[in-house]
Amino acid sequence: MWRKLARAVGCLGYLGLMGVVFALVSYAAFSQFVRRGVTPTPELFGLSEQDAEALLADQGLSLVWSREAERFDEQVPAGHVLIQKPRAGTLVKRGVAVTVTLSRGPQRIEVPAVAGNSLQAAQVTLAAAGLTSGRTINVYSDRGAPGIVVAQQPAGGSRVEPDAAVDLFLSMESRGETYVMPDLVNLHYEHVRRYFEHRGFRLGRVSYETYDGIAPGTVLRQYPLAGHPLHRGDVIALGVVTPAEPETATEEPEAASSGLETAASGAP
Repeated sequence: MWRKLARAVGCLGYLGLMGVVFALVSYAAFSQFVRRGVTPTPELFGLSEQDAEALLADQGLSLVWSREAERFDEQVPAGHVLIQKPRAGTLVKRGVAVTVTLSRGPQRIEVPAVAGNSLQAAQVTLAAAGLTSGRTINVYSDRGAPGIVVAQQPAGGSRVEPDAAVDLFLSMESRGETYVMPDLVNLHYEHVRRYFEHRGFRLGRVSYETYDGIAPGTVLRQYPLAGHPLHRGDVIALGVVTPAEPETATEEPEAASSGLETAASGAP
């Protein structure tokens, strides 16, 4: 009886072992059949077109570009892989096509040239281009009428980020040449008056006062002070010693005239 029982247990063990072996062989055969020619999709993110195509070819995969889906990206340079389908690591059959979308790089806007436009027209043009108006700076310029844009920063044609600010330089009415105010103290008033009026300057208020020890008609004070900027049309005020009698026309002494010429004609 014990012998029969041992024989039955041995048969059952043998049958179980054979079942396990059959299952392992079947699994191995099935896996080999199913996985034959399968490869994981490589990581393509950030690669150039050429590098992505070469990497896929090495693994027996082909590449399809999705040109319509391309978009701007601040991190991925233009012409590099932004998106791939299937994703990296996905198991696919060799010969399967991987769809790749490229980046257009950071979005940049071309700055329109607005020189020659009025301030309002320039601002409208910048807003239409997706940019903002920056500082408005007034400058003397002979390149445009007052209030006209004569320069901009960044320059027209530059490429900048969306909503970037563009500074505008507006022309102001030019005051002409700038001179240095000479020292008029101790010069004769009539010489000073004829000299400045002849050259387009205006003499404003003249205050007369008595002053012992100084010849009548001598300049005591002046405004603007010596060394200050002076433009044609500026008003010059003087304090002068009261003349003893009406002034008569006299020739300007050569030394005084040449001294004023040197001092007043030098533009900075």
